Parts: sequence; C-alpha cells; structure tokens
Amino acid sequence: MIDKGILKGAERKEKSWQKAKIALREPFKNALDRFREEVESRDDFDPSALLQFGLFMSKGIINILKKAEKKLGKEGQKVVQEALIKTGYEVGAQMIDPDKIPPDISDIELMSFLATIINTQAWTSIEDPRIESEEKCSFDILWCPLQDVYSAFDCRVQRYFVQGIVDYFRENVFKDIDYQIYFKSTIPAGADCCEFVIEEKKPGEKDRWVEYSKQLEKKGLKK
Repeated sequence: MIDKGILKGAERKEKSWQKAKIALREPFKNALDRFREEVESRDDFDPSALLQFGLFMSKGIINILKKAEKKLGKEGQKVVQEALIKTGYEVGAQMIDPDKIPPDISDIELMSFLATIINTQAWTSIEDPRIESEEKCSFDILWCPLQDVYSAFDCRVQRYFVQGIVDYFRENVFKDIDYQIYFKSTIPAGADCCEFVIEEKKPGEKDRWVEYSKQLEKKGLKK
C-alpha cells in the first residue's frame, strides 16, 4: 500500500495553504457537483469505473496522435498538439481565480499549490510535494492512473496538457516571474516515482519543457 503522499482533498502542511484555498478551484465543478449528488452515493457505484473510463479516453488520445503522425506527418502532429494545449489552457483557467490570490503568499508557494491541484485533481495522482526554497519547489508522483497503460514515450501526451495549463498561469497568474519545469525520473521508464522540479527561470534561459517536447516530436515522427 502507498501510505505516503496526498490525494485530492488532503491538506498541505504549509500554513499558507489554507489562505491559498480561497483562490483555488476544482476543474469541471458543475459535472462534479452532479456526480456527487446523483451517482457517488449509490450503493452499486464502483469507483474503479472512473479509472476504466479515464484509461479508455487516454488510450484514445494516444492513438489519435499516433495515427495523425503516421497519416499526416508533422501537420497532423501539430493539430493534435494544439488541441491538447488548448484543453490544458481551458482547465488551467478553471483551477484558480487570479483576483482572489492573497497578497502574502509567495510565488513559489502558489506555484507548488497549483501543482498539487493539477496532480491530485486533474490527474488524480498521489503526490508528495516539497517547497525547497524561495526559488524552487518539487514533487514526486507516487502513483499515477496511467502508469500501467502508458509507455514512457506515451507520457508525451501529458506534456501538452501541462503546456496549456502553464500558458494560462503565465498569462494570468505569474506575470512578473517565470519558471522552469522538468522531470528527473518517471514510473513508466522504470523509476519508483515520477520526480518533477519547478524552479525560477533565469533571464535568457530556454524553456526546458518546450525544448524537450520538441525532441519528442521529432522522435514521434520517426517512429
């Protein structure tokens, strides 16, 4: 049993987490409210059905991308990427109300808290988050619902969702600061956890997330 880390609804240990919660929001709230009212409490409801549904949809996205790359090449790849980034942007907009962010919460705290919303709500994963300094935070994903069906290369699909979310945050939340986001290990590649780092971007630095995505795009077209 994985007894470490946090899931959706759990509390972060930082005191500022309670303040930040006034600005943080649940993606797809209307659908969630209906689900809680009409489905969740049924005696015959099996929560694993939601995992099966999510995996079904996720495999569909992978197959769409692979078919688009095979049949349409770079242009097909680009169309799928743009659709995924757009979806991420829309979800990012649902995660936070920029007008309600308390002024005494640091940028790195807010970035770490938003990562928790992404990880435990949008991806329903088990997260072990850390704020390491005023410029850096990180987290481990201890369990991901996709880890048993996605290959390490398939995880590139998630990059475009994240890109869209980050684009929204950059345009509407972190206007005066920017962050690098990168991974150090992943479960589908054989590691015990997916380890990610978020740190303040230095002036003139290339975006590591985008640059690695470009490498994967070239590999996808070759495959």
